[in-house]
Amino acid sequence: MSEISNIRELKNVLEVALLTSHQPLSLDDMLRLFAERMERATLRMLLDELRQDWAERTMELVQVASGYRFQAREQYTAYLMRLNPEKQAKYSRAVMETLAIIAYRQPVTRGDIEEIRGVTVNPNVMRQLQERDWVDVVGQREVPGRPSLYATTKHFLDDFNLRSLAELPPMEAFVQTEI
Repeated sequence: MSEISNIRELKNVLEVALLTSHQPLSLDDMLRLFAERMERATLRMLLDELRQDWAERTMELVQVASGYRFQAREQYTAYLMRLNPEKQAKYSRAVMETLAIIAYRQPVTRGDIEEIRGVTVNPNVMRQLQERDWVDVVGQREVPGRPSLYATTKHFLDDFNLRSLAELPPMEAFVQTEI
């Protein structure tokens, strides 16, 4: 087999795995696809080529916190929503404020959140964030009562198309100015 057809075949294997997977695939997941040993640098090069191959198509290869996945380009989302017209989950202001505090200040306790928001955190808010798998308990603060510490999960990053928390918009982008 020539080197060119070999590269094409490797990319085809990656492409089919990524297109059929229900969740993002990590580099380790993709390395397991191949019987012979492959360097991570080679795999990244193949992924970059695959991304270029799809540059002008309706789907794009993106990297999120837990790996790589194909997803529809943003301009096609409205059309796809018509196939599954289920109402998208709506989150209350309290849920979104709590999530933002956790994302930007993690790890935080309920007490930290209450101090920032100025109101008591409703247990349903925390339950909703945990059920959505956006937030999880990552430990306890070493103070009396040992309150739980909350942080965001990889699922949160994946759902918001982020590779890491460093990709969150700067907090200054959310500061409202008085008119």
